[in-house]
Amino acid sequence: MDSIKKAAIAIKEAKYLLITAGAGMGVDSGLPDFRGNEGFWRAYPIAKKLGLNFQALANPTWFDINPSLAWAFYGHRLNLYRNTTPHEGFKVLKNLPHNKFVFTSNVDGQFQKAGFDEKKIVEIHGSIHYLQCTLPCCEEIWENKEIVRVDMERFRALDIPKCKFCKRVARPNILMFGDFRFVEKRVNEQLNRYASWLRGIDDKLVIVEIGAGKAVPTVRLESERIRDLFGATLIRINPRESEGGDIEISLGAKEALLKIAAFMLQFEKRI
Repeated sequence: MDSIKKAAIAIKEAKYLLITAGAGMGVDSGLPDFRGNEGFWRAYPIAKKLGLNFQALANPTWFDINPSLAWAFYGHRLNLYRNTTPHEGFKVLKNLPHNKFVFTSNVDGQFQKAGFDEKKIVEIHGSIHYLQCTLPCCEEIWENKEIVRVDMERFRALDIPKCKFCKRVARPNILMFGDFRFVEKRVNEQLNRYASWLRGIDDKLVIVEIGAGKAVPTVRLESERIRDLFGATLIRINPRESEGGDIEISLGAKEALLKIAAFMLQFEKRI
C-alpha cells in the first residue's frame, strides 16, 4: 500500500503526465497479452497445432504466401478489439486533470475508445484500425472499415481486404516481426506531436507505465529515457516485472489504478 500512496502523491504533485502502456494494460479488459508461447496458444489453440508462435505468425510474409491465414489472425484480433470495452483504469487516467500524453506499443485502439485525445497518442507499433498496401504500392494508409469474418476451426479468413489503390492484398498498418514494409507515415506524425509536447514541459512530470514487459522492451526503454531526460518520477505498474521504477507497483493495471484513484480521493477529502 505504501507504493500506492507514493504513486498517488507523485501524481497529485505533477503538472504533466506521460502514460506509457504495453500489452498488460488491456488484460483487465479481457484482451490476451500473448505472454510466452503457452499464453499465445491459449488464445489461439489452432496456432499450436500449426506449430506457430506469436513471432512466427505476426510476420508480414504470410500476407504474401497465405493471406487467408494472415487475415485469420489479424481479422480475429480486429473483431476482438472492436468488441472490447476498456476497463475502468482507462477512465481513471482520462479523468486526471493533468496535461497528458500516451505512448503505447498496443495496436488495439483502446485509448481512443476510452476517450483519450487522438492527437495526444503515439502508437509506436501502429494500429490495427488502419490499413496499408502489402507491397506497399504507396506510402498511404487508410482507416480500416473492413468486415473480416474468420473460420476459427480452419483458421482461415473468409474476407481478404484489398489495397484501395492497386487492389493487391492489404494488411494492417502494424509493425510486425522482420517487417521492412511497414508504412511509418502515421506513426511519424504521432511522434512529431509527441516531440512537440515534450518540448513544452516546464514543470514536474510523472510517468505512469502500465503493463510493459521486458520481452519487447520498447515501452520500458521509452519510460526510462524520458525519466532520465526530465528527472521525472517513473511509476512502474506490472504484476511480474515492476522492478526498475522509482515507484514499483506489483499489481495489474485496473487494480493499481483504482487503488491510486481511491487514495487520491481520500487525500483530497482530508485537505
